[in-house]
Amino acid sequence: MTLASPSSQSGGGGGGGGSGWSLSELDILLLAGTVGHTLSLAASSFVEEEHQTWYFLLNTLCLAVFQDVCRKYFRGQRRPGAIGENRDHQEVEEEEEEEEERFFLSPKGRRPSDPSQPGGDPRSREKWLALATPPLTLACCRLLRTLNQTGVQWAHLPDMGHWLNSSEHRAVLSLLAALSLVLVYFLIQRRCSWVSRIALALGLVGVYSYRAAVGNVWFPWQHGSQSVSKGTVEARFVYVFVLGILFSGSKDLLRSQIAAAAAPLKRRGLWEIYSGLVLLVALLFRAHNLPVLCCCLLVQSLMARFIWRKLHYDAAQTTIMHYWFGQAFFYFQGNSNNIGTVDVSVGFVGLESYVEGPAIFLTALGTYAGPLLWACHLVCYLNSESLRTPVALGHGCYVLALLRSVPVAAYVVLVTALRYHLFIWSVFSPKLLYEAAHALLATVLCLFLGAMETAQADAARP
Repeated sequence: MTLASPSSQSGGGGGGGGSGWSLSELDILLLAGTVGHTLSLAASSFVEEEHQTWYFLLNTLCLAVFQDVCRKYFRGQRRPGAIGENRDHQEVEEEEEEEEERFFLSPKGRRPSDPSQPGGDPRSREKWLALATPPLTLACCRLLRTLNQTGVQWAHLPDMGHWLNSSEHRAVLSLLAALSLVLVYFLIQRRCSWVSRIALALGLVGVYSYRAAVGNVWFPWQHGSQSVSKGTVEARFVYVFVLGILFSGSKDLLRSQIAAAAAPLKRRGLWEIYSGLVLLVALLFRAHNLPVLCCCLLVQSLMARFIWRKLHYDAAQTTIMHYWFGQAFFYFQGNSNNIGTVDVSVGFVGLESYVEGPAIFLTALGTYAGPLLWACHLVCYLNSESLRTPVALGHGCYVLALLRSVPVAAYVVLVTALRYHLFIWSVFSPKLLYEAAHALLATVLCLFLGAMETAQADAARP
């Protein structure tokens, strides 16, 4: 694995062409944070309050990214012929701009940064949007922390989720849920086919109808008293559209294996599969957790558009960032390392009675929705980057495997050594169960990434 700083890749004093192992401040932060988190699992207090570790690491990461953005846009003009100002770098820039034009195409067929459009200099707008992305990410994360109190020490304190779920504030929760679903649609619909867009819109309407049927939210024409049902019909209505979107995405992936224009089909297929998972997660999330999903998609869009691609972060750095964000959003949902915080009610969404297979699948999906959505977004992003960096998928798969295998192996050793600890059953054993389930999820994703890399390598052969 090679970690090269974005400043060195874009020509800023990070070392010459032969110093591929030079580490920037961001590289040191990513490595030190990952190793430090693994070591912190040896203490029961750190395991109980692990969410605080990830919140700290995520805040520090946003500050480091903001420093890189300032370096890119506010440093002095470089002399022609300085390190990195060569023809190869210019070709990479041009290719990247073409990729963005294809991947972030506006609905009217024009790029959002087209100079012919009114609104001022597009590069100036891009600069300020890039500068605003880390502070906006920090603000989103700070707001999400108030939704669900987790951990042990402060879990008993009231949070915004309790306030929203009270009967006195049902109208506020209804408005917040509706706005979140609308924003979710606009964040993910642009790269879908028109059929999937219609299915996505109807599915999100079904999500709100399901929450209204079970009594979580109101429709504008409803009064305070309403009949509460299980919402089985509404949930199954959403399941139909989820399956339709997943089928459409899978069809595009299969067509990309034989079609001449394979890259656009593969990008759209992966994104539609991701959109289907987003719709399913929106159905499983409680109404007050829908802002978590909305902020997740918003941060992904901003980081991909203005940070990862513009600052030339490589596959290793981007993979670690996705992993950190996924871990933080796992706790933003209200999860912890205590089995008691698992929301088992999602296993009955759309079911008349308990059915073991679907209940286990839905419960696991609802619990690990945060890491899963960030992992799926990583697949979409690395696939789009594979045209510019053919080894992106392989590097991302390797780094993700390390990020999960090393902590799990270290934690198994720690639990074995601490098997006579006072909190072995109340703290360390539940955490081991969470780690095993997360490792299984990462294994499936690594296998998918490996299959994509193999198919890409076979297609590149003459």
